[in-house]
Amino acid sequence: MKLTIKEISTELNAVEVYSLFEKYKNTILLDSSKEDEKLSKYSFIGINPFAIFKSIENRVEIEKQVIKDADPFYELERILKEYEIKEIEFIEREHLKNINLTGEDTKLENIPFVGGCIGYFSYDIGWNIEELPNTAKKDFQIPESYFVFYDNIIIFDLLNNKQYITALGKLKHREESIRDIQDIIGKGCRIVEETFKESNNKFYSNFTESEYIEAVARMKEYIKNGDVYIANLTQRMWCYNNESSFEIYKRLRTINKAPFAAFLNLDGFEVISSSPERFIQIKQGKVETRPIKGTRPRGATVEEDKRNKEELLSSEKDKAELLMIVDLERNDLSKVCKPHTVKVKELFALEEYATVFHLVSTVEGELKKDCSTVKCMRECFPGGSITGAPKIRAMEIIEELERVKRNIYTGSIGYFDFRGNADFNIVIRTIVKKDGKAYFGIGGGVTIESDEKMEYDETLDKARALMRVL
Repeated sequence: MKLTIKEISTELNAVEVYSLFEKYKNTILLDSSKEDEKLSKYSFIGINPFAIFKSIENRVEIEKQVIKDADPFYELERILKEYEIKEIEFIEREHLKNINLTGEDTKLENIPFVGGCIGYFSYDIGWNIEELPNTAKKDFQIPESYFVFYDNIIIFDLLNNKQYITALGKLKHREESIRDIQDIIGKGCRIVEETFKESNNKFYSNFTESEYIEAVARMKEYIKNGDVYIANLTQRMWCYNNESSFEIYKRLRTINKAPFAAFLNLDGFEVISSSPERFIQIKQGKVETRPIKGTRPRGATVEEDKRNKEELLSSEKDKAELLMIVDLERNDLSKVCKPHTVKVKELFALEEYATVFHLVSTVEGELKKDCSTVKCMRECFPGGSITGAPKIRAMEIIEELERVKRNIYTGSIGYFDFRGNADFNIVIRTIVKKDGKAYFGIGGGVTIESDEKMEYDETLDKARALMRVL
């Protein structure tokens, strides 16, 4: 398949450009909004969908075609193969016309996503991968996977301050569609950052404080008995909300910028995410995962801020949590990577966000030649940082203690590029808006050293930005 790409020039940022298309269903913004050179390199907007892929349990729907008794991962992999990009044409730049994808003299191959699909895998799709108990109840219903295949992608190269539009020509001639999008962008304007009003909105949870503390204690009993070393316990919160979902996203972006943020305007619901955590990135055959474990709130003063930061960096408990998950992620990557290529690049890096500090590690490897991006996701899914170790036993205990299905929370949002790249977050700090309600999950890792009340308080630290924008 052939793809056309054009470099454009605009003073608008990704959110301002997305605002010109946000009323159209099945448009998606992947927004690297934290503005750091290490992680926030690109933002992407998907517009003009030509196919939509959804699944619930083992039933897959592609446009009007329904496939029963199907594995959604395998069906998605099959479709991606049909649209492999073999040629890229760069218009209005004569020396870059008709580039071969393997050409080493062009920077185009450095752009990880030029054409493909954007969407999510919910945590609950894990039941398609493993035999697990199915006792928790669903408090709302959305597809377990949802991917939109786009005719056009708008690309923001944040480090080089360049913008591009790509076209596959599935819905309209490639150069015509680029010209139409460029005309719309040219009529856009800057957006003033959101201001906040006080609210008395009431929030509900599937746990009371005492029930959550009791669940942490029960989790510690499983750890004491040798079932798991660490497990992630979460609660579901929700409130009534009829505001514009995109307005909520803009507010969240203002106070809680994140490298793996996203806004998804889908059929019947919206997803508002400010995730700080990368699950899997695959670029030119290299695989990276960045688990987060260890959290402290930002302080009210400079001195308190510094004290909380130093406390996290010196916490043996939090380092032990992260080390156990790093070991799990090394094992998961070893299933899909060439022997001896899996390395721990960073172990206990500290990252600062608007409301919290986090400890982060980076594990990388080199993908096996016969392993596709979708297969890599399936073999490693869900992320170990939001399950525990061992993963399967942790998921069984989570199902028992949490009582409510996690749904998209702790799943993954991201893209599959038609050239074989992919990048997915862990769905945390994320709101789902459906039928006048806003749902979000919050949680943390539990170890034998966990203090039950502190674990509950940590969930509220993580919820602070989400509750504020709602």
